[in-house]
Amino acid sequence: MQPSLAPSQLRYRQMQLYWQRISWLRNRFLGPMLKRSFDILISATLLLFLTIPALVMIAVIRLDSPGSAFFCQKRVGKHGRFFNMWKFRSMYIDAEQRKAELLANNEMDGGVIFKMRQDPRITRIGRFIRKFSIDEMPQLWNVFIGDMSLVGPRPPLPREVAQYTPYERQRLSVRPGITCVWQVSGRSDIPFKQQVEMDLHYISKQSFLFDIVLLFKTIPAVLKAKGAY
Repeated sequence: MQPSLAPSQLRYRQMQLYWQRISWLRNRFLGPMLKRSFDILISATLLLFLTIPALVMIAVIRLDSPGSAFFCQKRVGKHGRFFNMWKFRSMYIDAEQRKAELLANNEMDGGVIFKMRQDPRITRIGRFIRKFSIDEMPQLWNVFIGDMSLVGPRPPLPREVAQYTPYERQRLSVRPGITCVWQVSGRSDIPFKQQVEMDLHYISKQSFLFDIVLLFKTIPAVLKAKGAY
């Protein structure tokens, strides 16, 4: 038979249970609600504010090379759900067909992600908009409709996910984002395995305040363009 707790111990235990419930509610409901509300507010504001620059960018891309100014690509989102991710087109329209010829030149460690510093498929204006992440601007629409978040692991391609280990698939437990920890820490200079570790660290520690910090860090990271290619 267990001894009964003293009144002070009982109150302490009750307070512990109370704060555990508050923490559970915050992590399960309040945190995601705040994050989603913030995503909608900021993405809607930026979509309106950037309308004129976006129209100018569309015209410049069309003048630089033939084809649509937008590039739509199937990506893998939260819990493995497929969605169409939008970008400003930074490559020639036959880029996907030419990729097979360039796989041997992949410069990203691990072989899961394909990256080349001097990728011949990239257009002249494409090099500029990729360097400063302008090509990612249309993903604000993905954020607004709920496919993505402002902050979260970058959404992978289906063929990349097919090579994931069960450990790496943990990246898919949250909504993907426009920016993330490794995006502000060196972008494509970060090896794939380290990207995974950074993403999983973010998932385990994510909070509204952490997201705000990463968003502010994204500004100088974009301007410095380190690891952008």
